[in-house]
Amino acid sequence: MTADLIFTNGPVLTLDAARTRATALAVRDGRILAVGHDLGELRGPKTEVIDLQGRLLLPGFQDAHVHAVFGGLERGQCDLTGTTELGEYQERIRTYADAHPDQEWITGSGWSMETFPGGLPTRELLDAIVPDRPVYLTNRDHHGAWVNTAALQRAGITRDTPDPADGVINRDAAGEPIGALQEGAVSLVSHLIPAATPADLLAGLLRAQRLLHSLGITGWQDAMLCGSNGYPDPSDAYLAAARDGSLTATVTGALWWDRDRGAEQIPELLAHRDRLTLGRLTCRTVKIMQDGVAENFTAAMTAPYLDGCGCATGNSGISFVDPAALAGYVTELDALGFQVHFHALGDRAVREALDAVAAARAANGFRDTRHHLAHLQVVHPDDIARFRQLGAVANLQPLWAAHEPQMDELTIPFLGPERAAWQYPFGDLLRAGATLAAGSDWPVSSPDPIQGVHVAVNRVGPGETGPVFLPSQRLDLGTALAAYTAGSAYVNHRDDSGTLRPGNVADLVVLDRDPFDGPPVEIGETRVDLTYVAGELVHER
Repeated sequence: MTADLIFTNGPVLTLDAARTRATALAVRDGRILAVGHDLGELRGPKTEVIDLQGRLLLPGFQDAHVHAVFGGLERGQCDLTGTTELGEYQERIRTYADAHPDQEWITGSGWSMETFPGGLPTRELLDAIVPDRPVYLTNRDHHGAWVNTAALQRAGITRDTPDPADGVINRDAAGEPIGALQEGAVSLVSHLIPAATPADLLAGLLRAQRLLHSLGITGWQDAMLCGSNGYPDPSDAYLAAARDGSLTATVTGALWWDRDRGAEQIPELLAHRDRLTLGRLTCRTVKIMQDGVAENFTAAMTAPYLDGCGCATGNSGISFVDPAALAGYVTELDALGFQVHFHALGDRAVREALDAVAAARAANGFRDTRHHLAHLQVVHPDDIARFRQLGAVANLQPLWAAHEPQMDELTIPFLGPERAAWQYPFGDLLRAGATLAAGSDWPVSSPDPIQGVHVAVNRVGPGETGPVFLPSQRLDLGTALAAYTAGSAYVNHRDDSGTLRPGNVADLVVLDRDPFDGPPVEIGETRVDLTYVAGELVHER
């Protein structure tokens, strides 16, 4: 038997439990045929040979929490990422509006809260640029929106409009809306925006797939399909791409749990699971968003947020789903074979999610449902060991675990020193025996796994030299890479991927170097040279 493809002159990092290395790997019919040091006997007249020349070969990365289609769509809208300068925002918005004179709404995303006093932009800043058309711009974490007066008027939002139960209309001292909306309040405006067409959504998916493949990502879990919260539903785009073969990545879709409804939606989720499982697409996960984010004080905490003077407020954040009801929902979903993917950012939301998993385990026993909690910004020390005890996976977004203005100015002062020290406890979770997976939450933050690995190891942003953020929570390089490969493969029920062993699917990435050879501060300089899906080349730098 001969191979279709052989990689030689490694290193080859298998990312198995022992983190073994080899120097050669062979592929046949889309799967790994052999891993070793001298595979010349598998070379035939039609075998393609890739000389690694010391570049590291490892399993393809998998993103355990991403919004790929939304990210692809936003790359075609007004892009405010990559800067925190107000003048630059205004120039980009003006340029985009001028370039799209026939567009009814000006939409985009990516602004940072740190740019504005208190993290709150105002409508007047947009009115000065685009006074005649509604403008709707989500911030980089997509939990808030910046709108102009025309958008507020379209939505009928005035000083008399009450805050929705799951959100906030930010107001000035006189009670007038200032042009900033948080959490569920964004849907008061977003539902008026003309819906993306099926062609738009498919183009967004394929645009995103090209980018993710260029970063070495061969599969992912999309964290919101069949949503009911004002965002476009990408499920039909995935289904179309799965049908026509243009979906080259392997995708797990997480079906959105409508927090305004209860268990009566479960039959619909079962129908979605059946309809949206085809080819490289599977949808046996349900996404439950249990809280918001710390920067706008909607992440659910066990104790109140502090005010600017360091005194306790009356606000401890929002639990979007009643905790008692949550336990019942998760128990029923678990019994039906659904994985539950929790958005749990504050320590109370983390505890409520773990309590729900505990209820499911008590009622149903330990099933192979692989529930996971994403974000984990603040985790109470009492709950660290529960991840291992309950078999709940810690789904990390490592890029967020660093000092930067949104952390230092809009988060830490309002948490206080004790809770601030509980943030992103990657090291504690590892030492307690938790299974770690990793993702990006793109387009909230960069989808580049290498950048995430850099922060997981250094707890400093790529290219930054500032103070280390909670240094005891750093991961070693091998563990960080395993989270983005074997750990995320486990979450995605892709047990024939994530490690390099004979029989596994040949989802592979070749880096431009071996990052173990250099100092940790240089990890972020690593680039992806080649990406393969089932032995087929999908990206070459």
